[in-house]
Amino acid sequence: MKDYSVIEQGPIRPPSEAGSLLLRVSRNCPWNRCLFCPVYKEKKFSRRTVEEVKNDIDELAASIARLRNIVKDKGEDRSTLRDIVQRNPSLMTAASWIYGGEHSVFLQDADSLVLKTGDLVEIIDYLHQKIPGIGRVTTYTRSRTLSRKEIGELKQLRQAGLTRLHVGLESGSDEVLEFVKKGVSSDQQIEGGQKAKEAGFILSHYVMPGLGGKELWKEHALETAKVINAVNPDYIRLRTLGIHPAAPLAGEYHQGNFVPLNDEEVVVEEKLLIENIEGVTSTLYSDHVLNLLEELQGVFPRDKEYMLGVAGEFLALPPEEQEMFCLGRRTGIYRFLEDRFEPSGRERVKKLLQELKQEGKDVNEFIRELMLRFL
Repeated sequence: MKDYSVIEQGPIRPPSEAGSLLLRVSRNCPWNRCLFCPVYKEKKFSRRTVEEVKNDIDELAASIARLRNIVKDKGEDRSTLRDIVQRNPSLMTAASWIYGGEHSVFLQDADSLVLKTGDLVEIIDYLHQKIPGIGRVTTYTRSRTLSRKEIGELKQLRQAGLTRLHVGLESGSDEVLEFVKKGVSSDQQIEGGQKAKEAGFILSHYVMPGLGGKELWKEHALETAKVINAVNPDYIRLRTLGIHPAAPLAGEYHQGNFVPLNDEEVVVEEKLLIENIEGVTSTLYSDHVLNLLEELQGVFPRDKEYMLGVAGEFLALPPEEQEMFCLGRRTGIYRFLEDRFEPSGRERVKKLLQELKQEGKDVNEFIRELMLRFL
């Protein structure tokens, strides 16, 4: 049996790319200094050669063909693919792609656009040649990288078939960006975002509620809204801050240099952010388990009042009801605000809350510990 283990895989991809074929074009992160990020630390960045990536494309194409033939012979049975992948984990990305409808390819790792434009165009062209029918090619990149690219280069990449860019905006506040060592300014974020839109990319901005902590939460919300208003990204995706023990921010937290927000305070911040987003047609998603309010999503300007209403509904709850919902959400007993009315779930949450208080445990600290499971 042929060995497919030569296919390289990076450690992460956006949740929305769960069914995408993963193709690693660079290793790790060229910046790698952000305080909130535990990924890639102590790892050296490198660009893969075009030849290396082409070899992986060849292997992926062979894996896809092999799995397609097996499915064709044995029928559309996911258990068949699952059994094969368990025996050869290197086939996972090809199997996920087949599960996902054979539509999207995600280029790894943290900032693919640092490659030479000609090299990346050659890779994308070869990808389409070897694996026909790809509908979407996406990747992570940084606002700073976008701001430094010539608009002609970005259009060249778009014309080659790169369709969507995932950008970690995190915050629009220069003070927050400097504290967390993001390595980019709000002006660069606006310039990079506007260039991406002008070049025709679908742009997804990731915003990190809570990143300003208790000291800078208001600036974080207001200045982030300003950047969003100036760029008008296609998507705004909320990713609530969770402090991973391996992230440098954990040290700042333990030394008292960063005081995190609790869940209620994060919702206050999110409400302020939404209130100040104006003149855009972006879609806001709360599509991550770290977010408290999963239903806090919609299209601007149409759904703005609905989203403010969701935040307002939570904030209008009595303190004990807020505490119970936060605990229920973080333990997986609740998913949506309306779930708090379900009798059996409510009783479970109430019992857990009573136990925590009897043991003298801080509920907010307990919730932070629960959130570590999802980082």
